[in-house]
Amino acid sequence: MDKDLIRRIALTVGALFLVGVIAVVAGFSVAFHRSPIQIVMGQITPSPQDLFHKDRILVLAEGLDYDYTNKDEEFSTQSRSDVIKAIDLDFRTNSAYVLSIPRDMDAVLPNGQETKINQAQADGGVREAQAVIAKWLGIPGFDRYIILRVDTTKDLVNAIGGIDLNPMNSNALKHEGPNGPIDYDDSWGHLHIHFKPGMQHLNGDQAVSYARFRHDWCSDPCRIMRQTQVMQSALNKIRGERFNTLVHMNDLIGVFARDVQTNLTRDEEISLATQFARMPKNSLHTDQVPYVDDKIVADGGDVLIPNEAEKTRQVQSMLLDPPAPSPSPDALAIAAIDPQTVRVDVENGSGIPGAARRVAALLRNQGFRIGDIGNAQGDVVATQLHEHSRVTYAGLKVRAALGKAAKGVPVIADAQTPAPTPANPTPSDVTVIVGADLASALTVQASTAQP
Repeated sequence: MDKDLIRRIALTVGALFLVGVIAVVAGFSVAFHRSPIQIVMGQITPSPQDLFHKDRILVLAEGLDYDYTNKDEEFSTQSRSDVIKAIDLDFRTNSAYVLSIPRDMDAVLPNGQETKINQAQADGGVREAQAVIAKWLGIPGFDRYIILRVDTTKDLVNAIGGIDLNPMNSNALKHEGPNGPIDYDDSWGHLHIHFKPGMQHLNGDQAVSYARFRHDWCSDPCRIMRQTQVMQSALNKIRGERFNTLVHMNDLIGVFARDVQTNLTRDEEISLATQFARMPKNSLHTDQVPYVDDKIVADGGDVLIPNEAEKTRQVQSMLLDPPAPSPSPDALAIAAIDPQTVRVDVENGSGIPGAARRVAALLRNQGFRIGDIGNAQGDVVATQLHEHSRVTYAGLKVRAALGKAAKGVPVIADAQTPAPTPANPTPSDVTVIVGADLASALTVQASTAQP
């Protein structure tokens, strides 16, 4: 097989998976409907901007819940959605912003019923689900949708020969205690989980069982974290074992032909595949809407009350107004910035104790003025640099000071720093939100530097 063809297929498969559910589906739907050979042999593909007539699109991705017939067969007719993700595909930066919505969030349906948000899919299908979820988020609507049927995750994991991951209880996921065994049996729900801590190989059934588990103290938020863990493990295998991906290409094509429903056209799928094959490694941004309480509603269900302030912030920064691409920096201008003119706040979102202090010390030793040091809201996987300074390229100056470990970290341009006031005499220029990636890299860097 032509080496360029192999490289294109592998890049498309690996890069699209980074986008999350939507881009994986798009990539393999492309492979099913149009041969990769056709694409490589010169087929011209319009850009997403030309097809959609905009720089970004919002996509609703849902995974359907399921039940069992009296013959013990799975079915998902009129089922609720088990997984809900609002996805912003930004063509300007080849970035994807994936906001997860816990399925038990409190919502009001068109018929006036107050219930769990995932009931919308059962009542009115994807059309009602799109309307209810868009209104709940406060966005104009979704441009496209992706529906994953019952066996999508299981079939995907099996198609690539299984995945490797370390099963975690809620203590380990939330960094609030030691990891330990996960044991749970639900015969009615066909959920039997018996995992010990440590890296292990999971087949499709085991991966789905782990991703479904929510029967400890963290419940649905940690279930979403487990789903992300399974997705990331599959991503690592697809990107890291490209020959394995090519060998299983027919199986992967079959999964998406059989298990996926979407209103993306074939031309749109090909265009997205071509566009996001060039997606930078650190351009997948994920988060989930937090909740502050729960309550029992009239239908007897126990619903979650969202943190409205945080939801509004997430929707604004991820779905309505994601960061625009930064202008090409002038290396001489960055070098000319005096670190003493830049004040930096550092927040720890990695879950690794002391990570913010280590980053602050690294920057302080290079002359930056350090402001507040504290904890970020929630767990952060990918480090973020927020620039809100009147000093041009201040964020890039800080990123350069953090070294190779932060090379791919995006600099997000926020509103400019307000003028000093008596209450806030020294507002910060840059905020570093330390994710697990940077904290781990700095830990390894420190250990290798020791004699």
